[in-house]
Amino acid sequence: MVIPVYLYAGRKKLRVVNRKRTPRVEYLALQHSERRSNLSFDVVIMLYRNVPKTGDSLSILGFGCMRLPLTKTGAVDEPRAIQQIRSAIDNGVNYVDTAPVYHLGKSELVLGKALAGGYREKVRIATKLPPWSVHKRADMDRILDSQLKTLATDHIDYYLLHSLSQESWEKLKSLGVLEFLSTAKKDGRIRNAGFSFHGTTATLKEIVDAYYWEFCQIQYNYLDEHNQAGTEGLKYAAKNRLAVMIMEPLRGGNLAGPVPDEIQKIWDGAQLKRSPAEWGLRWVWNHPEVTVVLSGMNNEAHIEENLRAAASALPDSLSHDESALIARVRDTYQRLMKVGCTACGYCMPCPSGVDIPGCFASYNTHHLFPHDRSAKFLYIGRHGGVLGDKSYAGLCRQCGKCEKICPQHLPVPMLIKQVSLEMEGRGLGLKIRLVKSVLWCYDKAERIKRKFERKTR
Repeated sequence: MVIPVYLYAGRKKLRVVNRKRTPRVEYLALQHSERRSNLSFDVVIMLYRNVPKTGDSLSILGFGCMRLPLTKTGAVDEPRAIQQIRSAIDNGVNYVDTAPVYHLGKSELVLGKALAGGYREKVRIATKLPPWSVHKRADMDRILDSQLKTLATDHIDYYLLHSLSQESWEKLKSLGVLEFLSTAKKDGRIRNAGFSFHGTTATLKEIVDAYYWEFCQIQYNYLDEHNQAGTEGLKYAAKNRLAVMIMEPLRGGNLAGPVPDEIQKIWDGAQLKRSPAEWGLRWVWNHPEVTVVLSGMNNEAHIEENLRAAASALPDSLSHDESALIARVRDTYQRLMKVGCTACGYCMPCPSGVDIPGCFASYNTHHLFPHDRSAKFLYIGRHGGVLGDKSYAGLCRQCGKCEKICPQHLPVPMLIKQVSLEMEGRGLGLKIRLVKSVLWCYDKAERIKRKFERKTR
């Protein structure tokens, strides 16, 4: 298997020595002293991998626009998000992924703004057709044309059918989605057709065989080797010459940290010191079948760290000992984790007002960090109506809508009931009032302190 890999140094793209299975590179020490955008580090090298059917060269790190930075009010922080996207592009990232559902439509809008001023020509845009918004063939053209307008472009480079499962695949197929894709490719509105996937391996194989796809997007990380498409699906897609884009490489950030003490002890035992996030990303990049790894980056430090890792993450570059280390971490996580939620948000909004991903995150934190007694306090503060609207697990009415659309196929109502029993217990109303009182006292004390300081100046 021939793996073309490229380096990016400033504006110059260098082809790495091309070998079977494991490419070799002699330029990893190359540095560039010019600062780019607002990122502060010096190394601006990017590795690239080719799309098998087209030869298109894509950065191994893709910018995912599902979790853009937010303001204190919960809105997308547009100036900061635009700066982050442009900074990543300036440092070699040329694949940016979005979707209509991300940030309730704001993600595509912000990305369109970020790509103004010449940035559009530097990247490949990936966005998606939402099956839940398609009820007839005409809806497909209407949605695509609207996306082109929102993104301020005349074409989408990589267009995906969003979050396919067996049910949504059958629905779209019956409405003529394959003819739609062929027509849109022919008239130039899209360049490459693909799909993102959350079903079984058998369904993935069926979809791969049904059309001339250029690429697909699957969830893959060291906890999901045998979940959804898994390693078998990854290899099947690559065997059929599809580029494979990876989402959730860090399980919604759960694998990045802060990590449980038991996990950190394993990482600390590594001969080469890396952050949990870098270990997780390198595990995915180590697979030669992977083309692009998407990271939902919303913090400048995380962007810098991911770019550094992308400068040297060659296929088959992890040693046997490093692979064994990650396997130990995987086994430990599987023992510690209570709920395998990735916080994708497909279950939201909940008809009963439950913040399902948020409740699961608090629940997992409570179990992964047993020494931290603040988890329940923070749970009540965040979901009990102290800091905003009530969104605690006890509001659930067991309607079951969330379970039907969960990409992870989790028994959500049953798990939410467990969260309510353990995180809320009896006397939730009293606990909420207690937390409000504590916050009121803290605020009052801060006011008195500031007043005293002004008098003594």
